[in-house]
Amino acid sequence: MAALVAGLLALGASGAEAAKGKQIKITGEIIDSWCYLTEIMYPLGTAHHQCALWCAVGGIPVGIVDDKGTVYVILKVEDEPGNVAPKGVLDIQTHKVTYEGTAYERDGMKYLLVSKLVEDAGIVNMTHEDYGIQPFGD
Repeated sequence: MAALVAGLLALGASGAEAAKGKQIKITGEIIDSWCYLTEIMYPLGTAHHQCALWCAVGGIPVGIVDDKGTVYVILKVEDEPGNVAPKGVLDIQTHKVTYEGTAYERDGMKYLLVSKLVEDAGIVNMTHEDYGIQPFGD
């Protein structure tokens, strides 16, 4: 994890300047990046909650998508020691949240180092009626 963040900050491979982080406040839904980007399953809200947990625990990068569809891959959450299945994210997977943090961008990818969870609105994207419980529900 430290090497990933250091590499992102250094950006030495292409001779580009060091990445400049930008302080942002972002509101959006916590997603698992695999299902969201591949569209292999409906990737939002209650219809995807259990799968999103399993993907995060399995090492799939967790992200946040805002209302405009902008996705940030979450590299670190507050003081948690790693970015694979951090407890702070597992507790709020598929919730709509507001984070404060430092955003970085490289080669079209957006990354977020979360410094603070500002608000947790819970799961607001209730999609069972439209999409059914997918795939592991009762």
